[in-house]
Amino acid sequence: MQNFDTIIIGGGAAGLMAAGQSAEIGKKVLILERMNRPGRKLSITGKGRCNITNTAPLAEFINQVQPNGRFLRSSFSNFFSDDLIEFFNNIGVKTVVERGGRVFPESGKAVEVVKSMTKWCNDKGVTFKTDCRVNSLIIEDNKVVGVNATIDKKQTVTYNAKKIIIATGGVSYPATGSTGDGYKLAESIGHNINPVWPSLVPLETEGNTARMLSGLELRNIRGTVWIDGKKAGEDFGEMTFMDFGISGPIVLSLSRLIVPALKEKKEIIFSIDLKSALDEKKLDNRLIRDLNEKGKESFRNILNGLLPKILIPICIESTKIDANQLGHQITGNERKELRKWLKNFNFKITGHRPFSEAIITVGGINTNEVNQKTMESKLIKGLYFAGEILDLDAPTGGYNLQIAFSTAWTAAQDY
Repeated sequence: MQNFDTIIIGGGAAGLMAAGQSAEIGKKVLILERMNRPGRKLSITGKGRCNITNTAPLAEFINQVQPNGRFLRSSFSNFFSDDLIEFFNNIGVKTVVERGGRVFPESGKAVEVVKSMTKWCNDKGVTFKTDCRVNSLIIEDNKVVGVNATIDKKQTVTYNAKKIIIATGGVSYPATGSTGDGYKLAESIGHNINPVWPSLVPLETEGNTARMLSGLELRNIRGTVWIDGKKAGEDFGEMTFMDFGISGPIVLSLSRLIVPALKEKKEIIFSIDLKSALDEKKLDNRLIRDLNEKGKESFRNILNGLLPKILIPICIESTKIDANQLGHQITGNERKELRKWLKNFNFKITGHRPFSEAIITVGGINTNEVNQKTMESKLIKGLYFAGEILDLDAPTGGYNLQIAFSTAWTAAQDY
């Protein structure tokens, strides 16, 4: 039996931050990590580049968070993006700000973030126990006093502590250790877990059009989601076609609206505006000009100036315009059909990819049961939560990691 001031369950982004900060204020700290090394998921986030945070103002940042961004106001007031950037600079990770206020390590390597945070924890005296699964929380008189755990799948041990921070993440990327263990621990001592589902996840589409376009990346396009015929949301940026459907930044962000609608069996259309820089009138003028200037060329050749080559057969099939028809022969109605297709390249969404391909988990610990100023459980004294295990999520762009770091920092400070 070993005694510590604080035990952190989970060695991801939130766990490492909570551990280092706890040790920095003089506490004896233990991290219990299920995998063979900490930061497995953090090392692959942002396609291996690690989008640490976003420079959006606090109010705008909070508006991006569902279902209750206001819960984070206190944590963000204590430790926000500027503080996080300074923290990383202090531990040797220089950062750069890219389009959309997204902040990355200057090296462009997520592994640098993991190594630097792990070294920081080690330098502060944090004890790491890897290949360690927590079986249960030990509660006495409604206070946490320790944990029961199994090391290397064979040795059962008990660790004592008056403070425990659960930072086990959600259920996304389970191969990195996010397998929902934290939910089970919390539920076992009376916490309510709001239903969880994958988010920031690629989407499956009807038919074989996406498969025909697999590998095609589109930039500067607008995606709009229609649910049961009503506009539900839109985003501007990049997307990619896959064998099964669609992915990429705007698809992942809009999946937050789509996944719950799929569960309710609603009809979902994902509409792509391939010419988002031009309104209907300007696009029509562009088409008139192209058709006049290239009046003796075939429709197929004219499309070379409008679309990626792989999209041309799809356009021809969808608009029903003869590929060999000359530009000056194309009628006003045919031009209208082309314009309509360019502004509304539609896909019916039939499903989403599994948790193993989701960036984050929606749902989790009900924040009504957590003190927003300290991250302490309102049900069990000395028990705290940090990171993705909480029912808080946001779009891509660095928002979710900032949530993890801020809630972890807040949980670590409360003694």
